[in-house]
Amino acid sequence: MKEQIQQIAARIKELREIEGISAESFAGQLEISPKLFSDYESGNTDIPVGFLYQVAHRFNMELSALLKGEEPKLHVYSVVRKGKGLNVNRRKQYKYENLASNFVQKRAEPFIVTVEPDASNSKVEFNSHSGQEFNFLLEGTLQIVVDGHEIVLEEGDSIYFDSGYQHAMKAMNNQAARFLAVIL
Repeated sequence: MKEQIQQIAARIKELREIEGISAESFAGQLEISPKLFSDYESGNTDIPVGFLYQVAHRFNMELSALLKGEEPKLHVYSVVRKGKGLNVNRRKQYKYENLASNFVQKRAEPFIVTVEPDASNSKVEFNSHSGQEFNFLLEGTLQIVVDGHEIVLEEGDSIYFDSGYQHAMKAMNNQAARFLAVIL
């Protein structure tokens, strides 16, 4: 996973430099501190998917191109067989499987997300990114915090929210939670 993070970080730096944008200016555009941006761009710190989505959007490129280093190719349809989506393991507690990585000019980013239970009960890590998000719980119980509001979802429940607000997810009852996430 560390090598994948470093490759993505190198792509971000290269895109930024090609555009002639300073690291400080780019951090300001993305509304994060220059220190945090430097940590992401160095490849030594895990990079949240929401941040990667913002970077891809800023450079008018597909998220999968930023993740894989190659452009998607499919225009009419894209089939992803069970368990065969592009794995995007950005954070220890979250595992993402991109379900449309090879489709060109997507209007949404669909993922199957698995949130592992946290035996240490550490504090949840918040995230925010432009757009909106839809989550449909497939398995388990999931606590979602959106802008300070705590919501518990059971299998079959869903939530739609403005993902510009700080949000975080936590698996409950010592079991993993799996959900379909669509980022718009």
